[in-house]
Amino acid sequence: MDALTPLIHLGDPRLAAPGAIAVLAWLLAARAWRLAFWWGLLFAAGMGLVAAAKIAFLGWGLGLPALAFKAPSGHAAGAAALLPMLFWLPLARRAQPVRLAGAGLGLGLGAVVGVLLVLNEDHSAAEALAGWLAGAAISLGSIRLGAPGWPPRPAPALGLLWATLALLAAAWLMDCAYIGYWMIKAARLLSGNLHTYSLTVD
Repeated sequence: MDALTPLIHLGDPRLAAPGAIAVLAWLLAARAWRLAFWWGLLFAAGMGLVAAAKIAFLGWGLGLPALAFKAPSGHAAGAAALLPMLFWLPLARRAQPVRLAGAGLGLGLGAVVGVLLVLNEDHSAAEALAGWLAGAAISLGSIRLGAPGWPPRPAPALGLLWATLALLAAAWLMDCAYIGYWMIKAARLLSGNLHTYSLTVD
């Protein structure tokens, strides 16, 4: 268990968001406009909904107590969104079964992250599952809607450079963002409550 615990960090928003931006930069460099559009849109919308659910619980306590559900796990969502894309993209020119196997491997690893979150008592099973489903919808939706006609051309050599620069810049910004702090601030502002509900597992 202890040896696998670091896998949880694969879904950390401070890693997943920069990773998603790096993927977007690489797709733009490859002029894969359709896939870049759907990836950027679905990742932003999906992770935005996860954040909104967290703010709703922080501010108003909206959840499902019977399922020990407060909000979807952001770590599970990030892992299930980013990892399938990272496994699928290098195989985009291969046969469809190979591409699907790559995406499936990413989803499986994302599921491992979710299980570890539950075993580590960071989230309930319902929260981990909801996060994984949200992430899977992002990755699979992007592939389903954006993959037709892929790939139009190989990414130029500079594509990797742009992706690396985007990753480093986004990682620096995320490290300074203090996401949890701003979600609490937003919950207090929107709900008018000075005290927020706790997202930690009881």
